Amino acid sequence: MGDSSASYIRLVQHLIEECIIFNMSKEECMEALSKHANIKPVITSTVWKELEKENKEFFEAYTEGREERASQIETKERIHKILLDSNSRKSDTKDNHD
Repeated sequence: MGDSSASYIRLVQHLIEECIIFNMSKEECMEALSKHANIKPVITSTVWKELEKENKEFFEAYTEGREERASQIETKERIHKILLDSNSRKSDTKDNHD
């Protein structure tokens, strides 16, 4: 069983690495592997935690980068909404004067 367990863990690790390439969070990765690879979330979580222990600096930078990107996206969405609202008001004003 030891050899098959080790190969299963390596498979899960490889799939987690694929999730990281796609910039997924731990939770997103757990959900994706559960849905698409039939891997129990507790297994993914456990392997992810071990990877975090072994690669602490990488995961700190990864988490920080994900948070920064999320903040940038949120800011862009707010700006986009403000611009849309502004254009909508201009359109309303123009329609009222026609």
